[in-house]
Amino acid sequence: MNIDALFLFIIEIIGTIAFAISGIRLAAVKRFDLFGAYTIGLVTAIGGGTLRDLLLDLPVFWLQTPVYLAVTGISLLTVIVFRRVLVSHNRLLFIFDAIGLALFVVIGIQKTLASGYPMWGAIVMGTITGSFGGVVRDILINEEPLFFRKDIYATACIAGGVVYWIIAMLGGSTVFQQAACGLTVIGLRFCVLLFNWSLPVLKYEAQKEEKKIEEK
Repeated sequence: MNIDALFLFIIEIIGTIAFAISGIRLAAVKRFDLFGAYTIGLVTAIGGGTLRDLLLDLPVFWLQTPVYLAVTGISLLTVIVFRRVLVSHNRLLFIFDAIGLALFVVIGIQKTLASGYPMWGAIVMGTITGSFGGVVRDILINEEPLFFRKDIYATACIAGGVVYWIIAMLGGSTVFQQAACGLTVIGLRFCVLLFNWSLPVLKYEAQKEEKKIEEK
């Protein structure tokens, strides 16, 4: 394994831990049993990367090594040991989710570019890698997917990818591209937390429409 591959593997492991903890933490709030919590954590961590690899016609990453299954188990133990801190503080969930999102966007972009696809396709794959696991997680725990809410989530992934693209065109190093992409995603997610940034909501005032129909 060369240095670049090792670096990406380390990023992927850190992202897996962050996403697994965020998923297990939500499962704990929903009072899932240990197996259910592990499953939610695993799906959150590997869901986006699985879809990415299938779309790119690559071997599914977590089927090549048991490390990701083991890391999810370690994440479960971490939540059990530190459950009072991790389960009771919503901001910790936000932090873990933001870190996992940023790292997986970088991984998705890198793997797509390495497969010979153009940058715009890499941004799409980076967004899928970062956000799809969270979509599956929210569906399984019966929550409205964060991906579809007004919070800047998928948009942060796209913004990170665009920053990556711009720096690449300016001749910046690969490490700088990755760092700028990840920091953009994390920065936008923290702006949501600190300044309540959000996208406009598509509204349809059904009650007013019904009243107009009745008046006619």
